[in-house]
Amino acid sequence: MNLAALSPELWASLWLTVRLAATSTVILLALGLPLAGWLNRSRSHAAPLVEAMVTLPIVLPPTVIGFYVLLALGNRSPIGQAWQALFGSTLAFSFPGLVVGSVLYSLPYAVQPMQSSLRDVDAGLIEAAVSLGARARQVFWKVMVPVARNGIITGAALSFAHTMGEFGVVLMLGGNIPGVTRVASIALYDETQKLNYSVAHTYALVLLASSLAMLLFIAWLRQRTPAPPRPQPR
Repeated sequence: MNLAALSPELWASLWLTVRLAATSTVILLALGLPLAGWLNRSRSHAAPLVEAMVTLPIVLPPTVIGFYVLLALGNRSPIGQAWQALFGSTLAFSFPGLVVGSVLYSLPYAVQPMQSSLRDVDAGLIEAAVSLGARARQVFWKVMVPVARNGIITGAALSFAHTMGEFGVVLMLGGNIPGVTRVASIALYDETQKLNYSVAHTYALVLLASSLAMLLFIAWLRQRTPAPPRPQPR
């Protein structure tokens, strides 16, 4: 594959895909990490419902998510009308709309690894920090988050890779607007429909390579993470 020979339209679709994945991942880190911490420690009756809602995109068809997000962001919805009044453009079929859909669709891929990693933090470290007078927020950000950093990075990498390959949500929410919502997965489908297999092959290879690179990075990260100490028999 000669990257120098790629057309401007192809480069635009690939760049848009990377922008979408990077933007969504940053937002997922900002939202997912506090949410993972809250789900782990909350005793609220609402916590199981929130956790189920976070996990729902794993089992729900992407087109269903895309359909309801489209209704929520459309011109007839309060959110869509408020956005148009503030910015003079529609939220659906726009890049910001794709970001909203991508964040919702990839949320479990960020939150679940973060939850697991935060749960594995040694309770002794937390008790020591509390005994020294640290508040709950300080314990979370200065003790738990640094110790759980590999799981947090794993969640971010999975979110990035998952967003790179999105299709159903993007198609429902953004359509196929060149330079605006035409990401690589949509372009791949479009070129395949046109029987333009050489260009489709390029899109497919880029998406395959990026996903494989992320999975290799996660595997390498797990190998570097020391196993938690086993309890010693008394």
